[in-house]
Amino acid sequence: MHTFQPYPMNMLEFNPFQKIGSEWAAVTAEADGKANAMTVSWGGVGVMWGKNVATIYIRDSRYTKELIDASDTFSINFFEDDHMHSTLNYLGKVSGHNEDKIAGARLHINHMTGTPFLDEAKFVILCKKLSATRITADQFIDPTIADKWYADGDMHTMYIGEIIDVLVR
Repeated sequence: MHTFQPYPMNMLEFNPFQKIGSEWAAVTAEADGKANAMTVSWGGVGVMWGKNVATIYIRDSRYTKELIDASDTFSINFFEDDHMHSTLNYLGKVSGHNEDKIAGARLHINHMTGTPFLDEAKFVILCKKLSATRITADQFIDPTIADKWYADGDMHTMYIGEIIDVLVR
């Protein structure tokens, strides 16, 4: 296992549009001794309720959603290596219901303060779940969003997590 060090949040400098939207990240959660990870390309960081927070959006059909719903924490994992894009693609396409995606991707789970994260990540945001809000089609002001992104009815839940630590390898 790699050694991770805490990193001061006020020193964190990254472009969330690039890191989350273009390079992607992996969200990891664990419940009842079972860990899973999935790719995310929708999310953000900011301040809410006087706390530093991260937001992620998980579709109803995803197995990782079950684990996040059943746990108090989750992690957002960022990678530096270009070859990890194929691994993230795998994590986004294969269901943890059907196989052990962590092993299939040749990744390893590490833990800090009880929160699972991917040992191969370059930096990790550990979050304590504060809010889970299901997005429904009737909430959209722009009706084309539902048609474009939710034609199959597989909606997202927005999770807001307090950033409890940032780790770097």
